[in-house]
Amino acid sequence: MAVETEIKQWGNSLGIVIPSEEVRHLGLKKGDHVRIPLIVKKRVDGFGLARTAPAFEHEPFEDDLE
Repeated sequence: MAVETEIKQWGNSLGIVIPSEEVRHLGLKKGDHVRIPLIVKKRVDGFGLARTAPAFEHEPFEDDLE
């Protein structure tokens, strides 16, 4: 299962929102601990790129390499 979400800022902290349909599907509730493998999608500067080039590069998070 893969869910794509955006990192948001709450005060001095960063967090993510898990969509409610995924929360229901997984039976998650407040206080549950989860492990989330992350894939960072970095924006690639489109200047000079061919139109068929992908818009993002995918880089695995350190834990994905284990």
